[in-house]
Amino acid sequence: MAALFARDLRLAVKVGGGAPMGVLFFLVVVALMPFSIGPDLPLLARIGPAVLWIGALLATLLGLDRMFQADRDDGSLDVLLAGDQPLELVVLVKGLAHWVATSLPLVVAAPFMGLLLNMSGLAIGAVTATLLVGTPSLTLIGMIGAALTVSLRRGGVLIAILVLPLTVPTLVFGVGAVLGAVTDPAPFLSPFLVLCALTLVAFVVGPIAAAAALRQSQG
Repeated sequence: MAALFARDLRLAVKVGGGAPMGVLFFLVVVALMPFSIGPDLPLLARIGPAVLWIGALLATLLGLDRMFQADRDDGSLDVLLAGDQPLELVVLVKGLAHWVATSLPLVVAAPFMGLLLNMSGLAIGAVTATLLVGTPSLTLIGMIGAALTVSLRRGGVLIAILVLPLTVPTLVFGVGAVLGAVTDPAPFLSPFLVLCALTLVAFVVGPIAAAAALRQSQG
């Protein structure tokens, strides 16, 4: 499992692996927002959490189509399916490698992007915490779409169609927690705990559903 994690991490950060493109996309989306809104700094501060969350969501979706398709193309997927390790565990390790390569850099970059959006220190801390907790859920949900479309060429658009409706609760509670941290009397802890619960549910359901989809695709 450690070797699989290291292999997927190396492939993800290579040119064309999807991870660098996702980070660059996130930076471009956030950097262009002040130019499209104009010099209204209070408005930027209000919409900043939603902008960061939507940018992170779209950046996470960019590299999902290669999570299993590259393994299918070179025959590695057949080896993983026939291996001794449970396929659910294999899928979970691949999802964690994708999160470390694609989403963790977005969490690190979020405080700097928050400054660009005129967000307060409290809002920046809250959005960083919610992204750290919530982005694994986005990856694990997206992993299901990647497994369902593994046999399709250029299934990125189909993955987005399948995955985006399922990510709405994570997006809602992530943005709601940040707004609760900076707006009285809206609470922060309640939506943040729901966000944690959604991620825990994704840790259980995501690998099981993705493994079942991979078995069906090879059946």
